[in-house]
Amino acid sequence: MNHALRTRSFRLPGTEPALLAATTAALTAGAVAWLLGARDLADLCWALGTVAAVVPAVAWVLEALHRRQAGVDLIAVVALGGTLAVGEYLAGALIALMLATGRTLESVAQRRASRDLRALLEHAPRTARRRTGAEVHTVPSADVVPGDLLVVGPGEVVPVDGRVAGDPAVLDESVLTGEPLTVRRPAGEPVRSGVVNAGGAFEIRATATERDSTYAGIVRLARQAGAESAPVVRLADRYAAWFLPLSLVTAGLAWLVSGSAVRAVAVLVVATPCPLLLAAPVAVVSGLSRTSRLGVVVRDGGALEALGRARTLLLDKTGTLTEGRPRVLDVVAAPGWQSSQVLRLAASIDQYSPHVLAHAVVDAARERGLRLSVPADASEVPGRGAAGTLAARRMTVGRLDTAAERPDWVRGVDNRALLDGAAVAWLSVDGRPVGAVLLHDTMRPDAPRTLRRLRAAGVGRLVMLTGDRPEPALEVGAVLGLDEVRAGLTPADKVTVVRAERARAVTVMVGDGVNDAPALAAADIGVAMGARGATASSEAADIVLTTDRVDRLADAVAVAVRSRRIAVQSALGGMALSLAAMAVAAAGLLPPAVGALLQEGIDVVVILNALRALGDDRAARPALRPSTTALIHRFAAEHDDLRDVLEAVRSAADRLSAGTGPESLAAVAEVHRLLTERLLPHEYAEEHELYPALAPALGGPEATVTMSRAHAEIERLARRIATHLALAGKAGPLPPEQLDDLRACLYGLHTVLRLHFTQEEENYFSLAP
Repeated sequence: MNHALRTRSFRLPGTEPALLAATTAALTAGAVAWLLGARDLADLCWALGTVAAVVPAVAWVLEALHRRQAGVDLIAVVALGGTLAVGEYLAGALIALMLATGRTLESVAQRRASRDLRALLEHAPRTARRRTGAEVHTVPSADVVPGDLLVVGPGEVVPVDGRVAGDPAVLDESVLTGEPLTVRRPAGEPVRSGVVNAGGAFEIRATATERDSTYAGIVRLARQAGAESAPVVRLADRYAAWFLPLSLVTAGLAWLVSGSAVRAVAVLVVATPCPLLLAAPVAVVSGLSRTSRLGVVVRDGGALEALGRARTLLLDKTGTLTEGRPRVLDVVAAPGWQSSQVLRLAASIDQYSPHVLAHAVVDAARERGLRLSVPADASEVPGRGAAGTLAARRMTVGRLDTAAERPDWVRGVDNRALLDGAAVAWLSVDGRPVGAVLLHDTMRPDAPRTLRRLRAAGVGRLVMLTGDRPEPALEVGAVLGLDEVRAGLTPADKVTVVRAERARAVTVMVGDGVNDAPALAAADIGVAMGARGATASSEAADIVLTTDRVDRLADAVAVAVRSRRIAVQSALGGMALSLAAMAVAAAGLLPPAVGALLQEGIDVVVILNALRALGDDRAARPALRPSTTALIHRFAAEHDDLRDVLEAVRSAADRLSAGTGPESLAAVAEVHRLLTERLLPHEYAEEHELYPALAPALGGPEATVTMSRAHAEIERLARRIATHLALAGKAGPLPPEQLDDLRACLYGLHTVLRLHFTQEEENYFSLAP
């Protein structure tokens, strides 16, 4: 049986609200009767309210004892029984109301969803198409045995593990690895169950049964990990571990010394840990309210408490630290071609292709305002790419023919793709490559700031877990300053790492895909990127980020830390006041009813303090004016529009490296025009509009000084390029030493611009929602 279900076996749905209504009604009715002079009726109402609280309170105590815990409710039960025994019914009714209020608040805070795996199970194939000779029959996937030849159609899920038989397979393996890019598996290569056929139909030779295949193993791992996740101990119960025996000993000594049971009950009444019953849940509920307004759904008050104690954070890469979808990194054109021309033609051919890379190419062309043409005879060749006819010329976008001759510029693109960890979509015209579009899963702009804030909040260890290759994973880890990067992991490997980290500290796992669900369930706190992530990861998580921004994680941790700190302050402060009241009651100076009223006063103080958790933590995120937010959005859009300028700068530098003829100088002149007309006005506007607007939120103008220095360097390099062009116009061809300097200026400008754009996007643009 699931452990989470075992711990709730004594709890009936709706108990807490019903108890709150009953105790409130009993206390109110008793007060009315007392004011009308019907003292016996008042005592009866208050006694009934006390009895109404005793029954569920005993059940809650038994539940805690079943978990081998002596929780905060035990003191309340002893106090309730004591008030009934000595006839202090008003005190009993007040304690009953406190108990009911605290439990109701806690039930609101603890809305943990069941960790079912509906999405995992829905994704799992139920049938397979088995080929026998020339016939194909549909059979239950459970009937497949090793050696069967199976046919997998376009868009279908591979039912069992196997090896490609015959034509190569083009697969979407994101369900297992989280990687958005499709992969090509030639004949003989293994294919895992659960992956999706992203190309044409292919055949596999089964190597395992459904039960022994990869996807079934993921489902089992998630179930086991969920069953192993122990419930979070309430903050109130942790403090009750020492407050309970102290209260009982004090009450016992008061009774023993004075011989008065009433005095002992008075001690128990003021010892009733209302700061624990009320203040801690109020702070937690307030924290949940704050997170919900930030686009973070926390399913359990205990999860929020645990998040505030987390010291290790494990993060998936794709879709969590990166965008999770490929974007155009650069466009490289063959000699005699323009990069904008290559992108426009590639997007024109790709606009009817369902491939994820094709969508990225088309989106990039449309973002840059390129007008697409309609190709004739458009077709999709599985595993090769899209093809069509434009201006009576046959064009293809996709892979290059491995047997074709590769010019120097093609080999240069291959090398750059390897260095950048990028995929390449080649544009070929009449069978000859004329350009390449490099695509890359870019890092989220808000990721660096998020990780800095997490470290500031007390998270001491940041580790990335990914099924991706080591090279791109290590690059992301180096940029973000992670403590460790674990690449090439299967879902089972991730669970193993989570368990090992969990043994050392309270551990959070963050992910967005089906492949992350077992690891999320195995962690102390699972956090799912739920805006566009898999449903299974959300089902297995304790916390779901409903907006597609990883910085909401830092917001949630900041709220959790602050809420827990306020809860602890309220609980400890309230208990200190209760201890003082216990000493007065033990001396016989505080009757039970007066003690209950005094305890109510203590409650008011601690609850007011706990409600501070509803407020904003101004240190967590700079407050921006609406006009500043609008400026950020404006300049962020301009960055996207200026990407072609960065490409033109690098392309001109590459042309100078290939030759120094008139075409190369014409490319440099075009770069100078783009700098003068588009880039430098943008930088000037940032310096004089955006930076002054950001200064108040960032603590003053000094915060943007380094960025201003970059603006000065960009302007200096642009002037230097203009000087080189002027010299070339007067003296003819540039001498070798001047060419070297011009190339250095162009490559340097490209590097500075890329770094400067990235820094602005990470440090400034990520501030705006």
